[in-house]
Amino acid sequence: MTLKAGRRRLLKTTLPVAALGALSTLAEVVGAASNVPAQRMPVLFIGHGSPMNAIQDNGFSRFLRGWHAHLPTPRAILVVSAHWLTPGVTAVGVQAHPKTLHDFGGFPQPLFDLDYPAPGAPEVAREAVAVVRRTQVQPTQAWGLDHGSWTVLHHLYPAADIPVFQLSIDYDRPAAFHHAVGRELAALRDRGVLIIGSGNVVHNLRATDRIDGLSPTASRPWAQAFDDAVKRALAVRDDIGLVNYGRLAGDAAATAVQTPDHYFPFLYALGASDSLREQAVSVFEGFQAGTLSMRCVQFGG
Repeated sequence: MTLKAGRRRLLKTTLPVAALGALSTLAEVVGAASNVPAQRMPVLFIGHGSPMNAIQDNGFSRFLRGWHAHLPTPRAILVVSAHWLTPGVTAVGVQAHPKTLHDFGGFPQPLFDLDYPAPGAPEVAREAVAVVRRTQVQPTQAWGLDHGSWTVLHHLYPAADIPVFQLSIDYDRPAAFHHAVGRELAALRDRGVLIIGSGNVVHNLRATDRIDGLSPTASRPWAQAFDDAVKRALAVRDDIGLVNYGRLAGDAAATAVQTPDHYFPFLYALGASDSLREQAVSVFEGFQAGTLSMRCVQFGG
């Protein structure tokens, strides 16, 4: 299989300590969950931003550490990361001990020294193969845990004791395909699997600004307009509008989602949620490097 990893330049911004609070208290997030069965795992979308968030103490990393206390302990974690693109195929990692992939360059050595030694979940990964009917999912020993996974799990589940596996993104497929696969993966939630989409709903590395830390608003109107449009659509569960994201916010979408690699993980999380019974709660928002949306969303609880 052909993997297109590291084909885009990554953000090279050093971030000082920043304080940016969650939109809702975590208690409110739990309270907003619908009346789905108590044992059902929630679904998360995480705007992961710069890899440097893994080793920096800022508003985002502190939020992730606090979020951990309000999340259940899953049987396993399934991550759909913007950084595992497999054109022409959907793959799933079945490694017993997935490697920590430092799939970036130009960052300080401490980031490369960081390891996330979580075990894999080969048996659960094969369950994912079985529930997806939209396409044939191919088990693979290749890849591992890329920075879309471990930079956030490092804060969410710091003990690295929960089995983790990744599902790749077939980059040749349209948005509706990814949302549909997310719907099929939802069956795993009732088997104790926490599904996480990791990307950014606004992501255009050619149009970032040298702004240190996190900011509550974007530095450019198109980034703010698209992020606001996503927020409004989530509030009313306009899932069709979110799948057809090119129509959101007028001309802003073409710049905000210049390439859909970081938006597609959001569609997996959206699809895995119950659009009729689960609210989409934006638990964190803000921008990094001026235009990267750090919006994080929880579905269910």
